[in-house]
Amino acid sequence: MDNSQEIFPIVDEDGRVVGRATRGECHSGSKLLHPVVHLHVFNPQGELYLQLRPHWKDIQPDRWDTAVGGHVDYGEAVEDALRREAREELGITEFEPEPLGRYVFESQRERELVNAFRAVCDPASIHPSDELDGGRFWPLAEIRANLGQGLFTPNFEQEFQRFFGERKHVS
Repeated sequence: MDNSQEIFPIVDEDGRVVGRATRGECHSGSKLLHPVVHLHVFNPQGELYLQLRPHWKDIQPDRWDTAVGGHVDYGEAVEDALRREAREELGITEFEPEPLGRYVFESQRERELVNAFRAVCDPASIHPSDELDGGRFWPLAEIRANLGQGLFTPNFEQEFQRFFGERKHVS
């Protein structure tokens, strides 16, 4: 289970910390803006790795999502959070993150300041943790064919279209 008492920073839209709150408060519909990191992991062939969120997650269980995604802890730098989450979720320690952008994502339950990155990794270096229900590399055409079908998290779908839509080159 997720720790509802975990402390997250509350930030403004520029990423400046303005307070703190628990995970439970942030995910309760309060819309407290809190920072997260996403890492889109590509293999050398240009396929995108997606993780399957476990059934016990408090948000979007049993859906395919960004390879690495997690909250920034209170007092933690964004790149430190990115490297921690990559290590915890996929066992990846050697990668060069390329910033894609930062934006606010809002759902019915929460508001997140998403810090999105991409990296190319050797598939042999990926070892999903027990935090996930596994994962796999997807050809981009297969992802595009399944958008809007309830297979992916809404956040992933929006982010995929934002950064890797039809006209965007991803290799």
